[in-house]
Amino acid sequence: MFRNGKLFLPPPRDGSDFKELFKPLAAAGAGRPLGKDGFPAGPWTPELLAEAISHIDSNHVGVDLRTVQLWFQENEKGISTANIRWLARIFGCDDPVATSEWQIELSAAQSRLSAKRRKWKRAGSSVAQEIPDTALTATFGDETDPPAELTRDTDAKGPSRRFSLARKSEAFFSRGSPLNLPASVFAGVTALGFLSYLTGIHSVTYGRADGVVKQVGFLWTANWTFVFMVFLPLFFAFVTELVTFWKDEGRPKLVAQGDKMESDDAWARSVQASSYSFWAVFLICVVFAGLFQWIGVSLIPLLKGGGNYATDWGSLAIVRPEVISVPEAIVFTGIAYLYMCLCFYLFFVGLILFYTVIHDLWRIGKAASDRPEVNYQHELHEASLRVMRAIFRCTVLGLLIAIVMKLQSAYLTSRGENIVDWLVGDMSSAFYGRNDVSAWISYRRPTHYSSLLIAISTCAVFLYGSIRLGVELRFCMSLWRMSAIVALLVAGYLLIDAFAGFSILLGVGVLFAIYGLFDPGLGRWQASKLGNNQNVS
Repeated sequence: MFRNGKLFLPPPRDGSDFKELFKPLAAAGAGRPLGKDGFPAGPWTPELLAEAISHIDSNHVGVDLRTVQLWFQENEKGISTANIRWLARIFGCDDPVATSEWQIELSAAQSRLSAKRRKWKRAGSSVAQEIPDTALTATFGDETDPPAELTRDTDAKGPSRRFSLARKSEAFFSRGSPLNLPASVFAGVTALGFLSYLTGIHSVTYGRADGVVKQVGFLWTANWTFVFMVFLPLFFAFVTELVTFWKDEGRPKLVAQGDKMESDDAWARSVQASSYSFWAVFLICVVFAGLFQWIGVSLIPLLKGGGNYATDWGSLAIVRPEVISVPEAIVFTGIAYLYMCLCFYLFFVGLILFYTVIHDLWRIGKAASDRPEVNYQHELHEASLRVMRAIFRCTVLGLLIAIVMKLQSAYLTSRGENIVDWLVGDMSSAFYGRNDVSAWISYRRPTHYSSLLIAISTCAVFLYGSIRLGVELRFCMSLWRMSAIVALLVAGYLLIDAFAGFSILLGVGVLFAIYGLFDPGLGRWQASKLGNNQNVS
């Protein structure tokens, strides 16, 4: 029987489960176009079937080849509700009536397979002899490993364990307690603080050639204390919260109607798709920002006794050898730079994961344009709100990190005795018309460049989220308020040490930013009218 130029087989309605039903249909090539000779084109292969499903016009998400391969294998893996719809289109040959009949048949077959699976699990070892070895393997894997872990680490030829930097990096944010990563970062800088106290560089001053006495102790360095004790732990906490929510709750609810296994598979594929980005960031952070910067800024000046860099705790052995020796300084700076580059690698991993969540949510929303149900649109709206709140918070924290880094770099070339006196002096100079806090000494400032990269990367993710998730103006007023605060922080960052009184503008931006961290909705999040006039706050 043929329909629409394709081989059509009617639903057998013989009580088969999904595996029993799917195997003969795939072997017969049900739903495949006829060949040039007018005969059936042959059986389905996983590659051909995955391609056919992905080419269905209304299927914007597609289907993963690994998912289709599981249908062909002898295991207890079934089919999700979303994919039943597409497989019914294939077997129904794009005929509406036949597709409806096949959708009913496939749903019933999947229910029968689920019932058998529950029976196998209840029976345990007594039924083990009746289950094929491959099914036992799949059952054991389901009970001991997350489903996504199995599909990520297995290909069509069999199991393989290949190292993936993308998956390993994502695991820092999605596995274990949300407190693990923030606590580890805080513990690392605390350990460095103890080491600085033991070596005597926790609070040290030195007299500059122009007569200014400056505080350059490690614990007085804002870009180490504030960044690694406050801002980065908070950043990692917000990223962990969002990634965990999206992976375990938000995504399964939106895309697969509760099918956690397939949702985890799709999320793992989205993360793996950015593999090159993870490796590029790792190379830049560890090799260039870590190793090369340590060699150029600390190691060579310590060994040769020079360098056109402002004196700080890392080069203190050059001007105050009685406080810390050169070998001690080399070891301490090496540990500090290693810790720093790894932390900032994880910072950029967080930005990549934010981009992945945004793009994933946007694709799901685009694919769901044909689902006007009020409840589904409400869930999609709430997920967008939650994602934008987290992105705004982390954008604020990223800009605060960049601001503190640039402030510390600018302070080293100023006439202030410590960073607090320098900022207070700058505020007072705006009222009294004096500008005696800036020395304008010519030093190389690599921190200016690295802080600019952090600011640009953070704002790029916020801009991408605003375009993708805010394009429908579902929370336009709050988005404008968030954008205004981000713009104010960017202006404050760019104008650091540019004129007398810059700290006033910077202080205003920081106050608004801190308020935004506590209330990312900036007063109230206005939900779109979804038919029941529900507001989300």
